[in-house]
Amino acid sequence: MAPPNVHYLALVLFFLRRRIDIEFSKETVMIRKLFTIFVALVLVATLATQHGLAEAGATQNRVRGRLQKTVEPGGWLIVADGQKYLLLNAQRFQNESWFREGGEVEASGGARSDAMTTYMEGTPFEVRSMRPLAQGPAGGNQATSGGDTRRLTRVTVSGDSIVQAQPDTALITVSVVTQSKRAIDAQQENAAKSDAVVRALKAAAGAGAEVKTSGYSLQPQRVYRENQPPTITGYEARNSVTVTLSDLTKVGAVIDATAMAGANDIAGISFTLRRDRPARDEALAQATREAMGKVRVIAEALAGRLVRIVEVQEEGTMRPPVPVYDKMEMTRVAAAQTPIEVGSLEVTSRVLLIAEIDGG
Repeated sequence: MAPPNVHYLALVLFFLRRRIDIEFSKETVMIRKLFTIFVALVLVATLATQHGLAEAGATQNRVRGRLQKTVEPGGWLIVADGQKYLLLNAQRFQNESWFREGGEVEASGGARSDAMTTYMEGTPFEVRSMRPLAQGPAGGNQATSGGDTRRLTRVTVSGDSIVQAQPDTALITVSVVTQSKRAIDAQQENAAKSDAVVRALKAAAGAGAEVKTSGYSLQPQRVYRENQPPTITGYEARNSVTVTLSDLTKVGAVIDATAMAGANDIAGISFTLRRDRPARDEALAQATREAMGKVRVIAEALAGRLVRIVEVQEEGTMRPPVPVYDKMEMTRVAAAQTPIEVGSLEVTSRVLLIAEIDGG
């Protein structure tokens, strides 16, 4: 597409020619032909001059920055001082070993204001030559710097750790179960006993405990006989209450108080760690140190040295397993002084580490 000034010149020459066509007589055909040739020569010379200026200006552009992938399918950028240059002919250099994301390069070429791309991310830039400035991130690739040849080996290791921690919270679930031939009788009896259990539980647990209803059901009890429809023989009401304690010394007293008040189904007890951040941080730090130790051992075995850490991934800090006391055992000992041994929990962590080693 010709620049706007060329169009303007062509338009002026066109109208001038039309004026001459009107004024010249038929005997001046040769003059008109010569004038047409003159107009064509002027247009060609103007286009050649502007194209030459554009070519000369393009060769003066040099860009230094890092290679980066772009949203364009298969597109690449050079990012330099916050400015993005979209490479129009990146495929020309993609087979080079140094052409990779994050690699530092120097490119010469020219910006193309007439180029259009899908997303127009960055200034369109046509590269004439490109060379690496430094070794970019790579695994197992050979790098040359100042005549010194070295081989980088990428290794992947993992680190694991287990940290012992004391639980700070106990969860106890107790239930009141009543049965009767009529649903209303089972429900009313359960309500009275549950009220007594909740009052005893709150008194034993203290003001800092959290008490909430965790389940309620009223279900018919059926008898099944062969070749006969099931028969309802009565109803069972169940009201379950869960208490959360931060004072672990009161766990035994709470169990005893609820059993004496009428709780006849103690679902069990579990311990957990609510304030687990210090333990998780310590487990993560130990796992990272273990992974770093493995990298150093590998580097020493290869008679090389650790160049850099490429990537670190935390594969997750697992919450501590919650020890659960069997409900049958707790039900049996509820009539006596209930002994509770809290014990400790395990917080585990795993770290995946990718590093580059100079193997000499």
